[in-house]
Amino acid sequence: MSVINSVKSILPADVDYRRIEFVGPKVGAELKVLGIKAVIFSLISMFIYIWFRFSGWQFGLGAVIALFHDVISTIGFYSITQIEFNLSSIAAILTIAGYSINDTVVVFDRIRENIKKVEEINFDKILNKSINETLSRTIMTSVTTLIALIALFVLGGEVIEGFILSLIWGVLIGTYSSIFIASPLIALLGYKTLKNS
Repeated sequence: MSVINSVKSILPADVDYRRIEFVGPKVGAELKVLGIKAVIFSLISMFIYIWFRFSGWQFGLGAVIALFHDVISTIGFYSITQIEFNLSSIAAILTIAGYSINDTVVVFDRIRENIKKVEEINFDKILNKSINETLSRTIMTSVTTLIALIALFVLGGEVIEGFILSLIWGVLIGTYSSIFIASPLIALLGYKTLKNS
């Protein structure tokens, strides 16, 4: 409380403190544990949902590994650039995770459609065809998002600079991971279509 008294002595008497919050180490440790549990449960839920939606655990595991890659690389981006890690950083990571999983699901959806309608029995060719069909959509979505983010970075001011920089990184890495990590992992994990089995 000595810090508050020091600040009060410097500021004018008409300044009013309506609320003061302090998070102790015990509460901080609890929040950390609860946060880790929430992330683990959300990843497990996502894995199960994608597994059943696309009829293969390989789809779920590929998506979760790509998502984990995006989150870890964004944390690495914060570490390398020395951008302050705060609540807006957590919001940026969650936004990047949502963007990335959405992009991955779009590619997976096309793979599922092509498995049903294409007579090709080689799964690698189905995968390649599906990625090529969604590539223009993926690039256009990423470019339009990046245009908006760059405008926010240039015009938004210093307050949101770190948040926007991490989102720019996340869009680039999320686009990359949905094409080059999530989709090939389905084949690497040994997914077989009914035509192949």
